[in-house]
Amino acid sequence: MVRPTMEDVAARAGVSRALVSLVMRGSPKVSEHRRAAVRRAAEELGYSPHVMARSLASRTSTVLGVMVSDLRNAFFADVVEGLDAAAQAAGFNLILNSGGRSPSRERTALSSLLSFRPAGIVLLSPVLPAAAIEEAAAQCPVVLVSRTSRASTVDTVNDDGEAGAALAVDHLVGLGHRRIAHLDGGGAATAAARRKGYRSAMRRHGLQPLVVASEHTDTAGEKAVHELLGSVTVESRPTALLAGNDFNAVGAISALEEAGLRVPEDVSVVGYDNTSLAALRHLSLTTVDQPRTEMGRLAIDALLERVRGARTEPVRRLLHPSLVVRSTTSSPDEERS
Repeated sequence: MVRPTMEDVAARAGVSRALVSLVMRGSPKVSEHRRAAVRRAAEELGYSPHVMARSLASRTSTVLGVMVSDLRNAFFADVVEGLDAAAQAAGFNLILNSGGRSPSRERTALSSLLSFRPAGIVLLSPVLPAAAIEEAAAQCPVVLVSRTSRASTVDTVNDDGEAGAALAVDHLVGLGHRRIAHLDGGGAATAAARRKGYRSAMRRHGLQPLVVASEHTDTAGEKAVHELLGSVTVESRPTALLAGNDFNAVGAISALEEAGLRVPEDVSVVGYDNTSLAALRHLSLTTVDQPRTEMGRLAIDALLERVRGARTEPVRRLLHPSLVVRSTTSSPDEERS
């Protein structure tokens, strides 16, 4: 079927194309009688405005691009929810794609977003080189969520990963744990801060850090736990784990249960992000909470300040996390601790 045009709507309503354009843009310069006629004709024809064509014609875009690092991670879904609500409230629409946690795929995804000539772009925890991000920022405003940047042309929104990891360690130490391992986030943008916070908190309590190589996925969490259990004796086995994120924690719990270990009776587990996954009753994961929808809102606010020319200096938003205690942590078995 041929897509109906503004000309078709104008002919059906008995008005000019220019008047249809005014109605579609919400202009107050149209009488209610004619506005109703245009809307009725559009509905009868099944016409909807073509956002990209309208943006190109007016030389102003109402489209914002969003690139998600990993579509399987519920953290990004929560952030996108905040992005979408803030964008809609400001009269903007989102175009979403994913780079699949691959630098080369992210380059392609970013190029695709730029081809839409968006008003701005939000990158969620990208693994792209800094130079590629700065190149994009030379074409339109760019905001990073869950990644830092030193570029003056790029704004950032992050949580304090060092503080978050320390909250988790303090909680576990308060329960009586002394052997606490951290499943590392590998090359993820947020991993270094969480790793640093874990190590600093362990040393502050006079404890020896144990960092296990991993990534922010469930399969990596399973693999890390299998490797950890194979490298320690029962007596030296950690009584608690701080996972890189909630997704990683799910894999870790699965591997612990496969090994015949109970959570939290034998090993306590703490995640990071407080995604919707963590709150599921059968999981009930103790985790560090990032204000995810708030991060999305702040990212849109920063982006639109650039779009509207209200600011040129960079914004660095750093939000303080909190700990949500659920069912995967408890005091260690006294016979082993």
